[in-house]
Amino acid sequence: MDRTGIVSLILGIVFLMLGGWAVYIFRDQVILVLQGIIGIIGILVGIFMVLFGILMIKE
Repeated sequence: MDRTGIVSLILGIVFLMLGGWAVYIFRDQVILVLQGIIGIIGILVGIFMVLFGILMIKE
C-alpha cells in the first residue's frame, strides 16, 4: 500500500467513528429521518404502481 491508501484508510476509520458517534448522540432525529424515508419510499412506490397500472391498461 502506498501513502495515499494508508491515509485514505485512516480517514475512513475516523469518519466511521465520527458518524457512529453522531448517530448515537442524535438517535432521536435519526429515527425520525428513517421514518420519513420509509414514508417517502411508500409514496414513490405507490406513484410508480399507479403509472405502471395506467400503462398496462392502455395496452
